[in-house]
Amino acid sequence: MGTLYLVATPIGNLEDITQRALRILSGVALIAAEDTRQTRKLLEHYQIHAKVVSYHEHNKLTQIEPILAALTTGDVALVSDAGTPALNDPGVELVQAVLNAGFAVSPIPGASAPIAALVASGLPTHSFLYLGYLPRKTAERRQMLEKVSELPYTLIFLETPHRLLAALRDLYQTLGDRPMAAARELTKLHEEIFRGQISQAIQHFSDYEPRGEFTLVIGGAAPPAHKWSEEQLLAALRQSLAHGDPPSEIASRLAAQSGWPRRQIYQWCIRLARRNDLSAGAEGK
Repeated sequence: MGTLYLVATPIGNLEDITQRALRILSGVALIAAEDTRQTRKLLEHYQIHAKVVSYHEHNKLTQIEPILAALTTGDVALVSDAGTPALNDPGVELVQAVLNAGFAVSPIPGASAPIAALVASGLPTHSFLYLGYLPRKTAERRQMLEKVSELPYTLIFLETPHRLLAALRDLYQTLGDRPMAAARELTKLHEEIFRGQISQAIQHFSDYEPRGEFTLVIGGAAPPAHKWSEEQLLAALRQSLAHGDPPSEIASRLAAQSGWPRRQIYQWCIRLARRNDLSAGAEGK
């Protein structure tokens, strides 16, 4: 009975791999790799000669049975394109199938882009929430961000370069202007970690075309020094609406200042806006 080893591989610098990981990769009967070309570069660098098969998003279900068959005669290693396998990469279904079949699963820890970005961000690390890739569409992205807008935890997301600016703008509109870090090309020659406010990140990445996948680390919701009274909040809402500010922006800003839940502020904002529209319509008749 073989063991499925989940082997973390470098996210950039080939030196970022453990002695144990190299020993496991040298000794297994089969390596299931998300990107066989990338994995072979790593194996050639360390002079490891092992059988490599493809295991990626488009064939992950059809490859489960052959991998289970391989486990009956020896050990198998699962590696992703880079970093820790099964973390935003194919592997969850395989791990479940292997466990259900009665085989052992053993993690070989190592590089992980979300953790590397978090610890270098300068933001709190004692409690955080990793949410993987942000949704592609603006409405879905904002809806997801709404759900976590009041949580005190540091938030970690992944994002592609061509959607980065749209994501940053939605973060600003939904969460307010929070401290953040944006990391790309970690451990590589052109490593960059931007640290600042979300508004500053929008400006920074508007000046040139961003490249490489990004890990975004966002500060959690900060508790206010004191909670506003309902009267104070409604007065601020009316003033913001009179200025023509969007309800989502008003809700994010006042939630950070007042101590009231963002969702409740947003609902009040919509109600007040409707009343104003109705009043204006009645006056025009």
